[in-house]
Amino acid sequence: MGEWWVVFVPDAERWGPLPEEGMLGIRDLPAAVADIGLRPGDPVFVRPDFLVDADLLEFVLSPTFRKLERESRRNYATDIRLLLNWLWRRGLPWRQATEGDLQAYQEFRCRSPLNPVRVGGTKWNREAAALTKLYKWAKVSPLPVDVSRQEDRAADARSARVSWLTPRTWGLWQDLGLRGLARDGSPLPGWDARTELRNTSFVQFMLSSGLRRQEGGGLLTFEVPSQLLRHGRYCHGRVAKALSRSKRVRTFYASVDSVRQVGSYMESERAWAVQRAREQGRYEKLSQLRLVTGVTRELSPVVHWVDRSGVEGQRELALLDWRERQWLFTEGPEGPEPAWLWLTEQGLPMLPDRWNAVFRLANKQCERMLLTQQEREAKRLLRPAEVRGKVPYATPHSTRHSFALYMLITLNELMDRKYGLTPGERRDFAQLYGDPWWLVKTLLGHRDVETTREHYLTPVTHLQLESILALDADRDSGKRKVDEDARDMVSLFAQLAKASAGIQDIDVLVDARPVAQESL
Repeated sequence: MGEWWVVFVPDAERWGPLPEEGMLGIRDLPAAVADIGLRPGDPVFVRPDFLVDADLLEFVLSPTFRKLERESRRNYATDIRLLLNWLWRRGLPWRQATEGDLQAYQEFRCRSPLNPVRVGGTKWNREAAALTKLYKWAKVSPLPVDVSRQEDRAADARSARVSWLTPRTWGLWQDLGLRGLARDGSPLPGWDARTELRNTSFVQFMLSSGLRRQEGGGLLTFEVPSQLLRHGRYCHGRVAKALSRSKRVRTFYASVDSVRQVGSYMESERAWAVQRAREQGRYEKLSQLRLVTGVTRELSPVVHWVDRSGVEGQRELALLDWRERQWLFTEGPEGPEPAWLWLTEQGLPMLPDRWNAVFRLANKQCERMLLTQQEREAKRLLRPAEVRGKVPYATPHSTRHSFALYMLITLNELMDRKYGLTPGERRDFAQLYGDPWWLVKTLLGHRDVETTREHYLTPVTHLQLESILALDADRDSGKRKVDEDARDMVSLFAQLAKASAGIQDIDVLVDARPVAQESL
């Protein structure tokens, strides 16, 4: 029967070698694609009969689709392709699909036992939004799917991307997945550690700062925070509005330890990657190279550069998105080097979405260390809960959710320890200065504290502060059944993981404790 394909337009420097005689009768394929109006990251829908679908190409070029962020365009294209395949197998052109067809598709995607990879409510709602956008643009009437209709939305929508790991579980995940340690904590023979420092530095920096993948992954070397706060444990920097989801500049904070680890990466692995790239002439082949000539030091810094043609340019730092940032170079001791902080082994910018692969490989490495071969053969979503519970699982966004949880618990603990406030005094303090929920909301850059509560801190929304922090049910009566050491952060997180669903901690990971001791 065949299936639909989606081909994404690559960035200018990532086309790879093209045949000299041309392709499909076209001598300069990148120029031809640009003449059509397609931009890097745009999808091209190819039908099962190997023809580009003209209608869907027009949709991709429309303002309706163009205004979406690059990652959203990729996600929407992937969602649309799934429906196209489902309809194609039934001999139905996508424009002729009815409301009944889309209801049957929703049933298959979400509830049918014939579908071994059913999706949750949140994923379906995203798919419904993509399909609604397509059918509204095509002016199909009546709309076969409309995400604004209650019957077309999932009732069980909740974020499937949310996962929390306690600090010691992150240590376990990094030891097994990124550092190549065995179950007993010994180094694995033949482990490839060429990008170990880059990967662990990125994870520690993201856990410390709570940045989104694009925000942290798109940093330039001169944006790494260096200005210490008063007590010297944290540095603060600024998130460029072009990298943020809210399109607002905001301040972020990162621990000194995580910043030092980034510095170690820059002086070792990164420097070696740059040196190899120079020796292989990689930078000389880049047509889009822009050499930074200066960055103004003012409230809204401006980056000045000169390109290979000698043309000077400038743009406010906060307005530089990740596409422009990858072209910026600074003058190093031995010649130009990327201003982009995180580099591939080839010395080129590691684009934000590439971190997904790093986390995916680390998850697989954890599985190899903690699961039997028989347990690994089944896909993760099809494994029994007791098997999934044997290994830590993380995504780039898990660092942000874990940061939120850690900060909430830490701020509450500090408030209890430092001020010893009664419940009444807590309310007064919150009215004057804001409670920990509000502070976490600010650190994450959310506009509404309810977003923080409902999507980032679901495990603790049902708990009062006393429930989070009290390890002794008789604490208020003055009885103390545990010593002070039991009230450290490790114990707090262990207690919370046992009382709440969704938090991964060593105590609730089956068979992980022997390995975990090496991470403490």
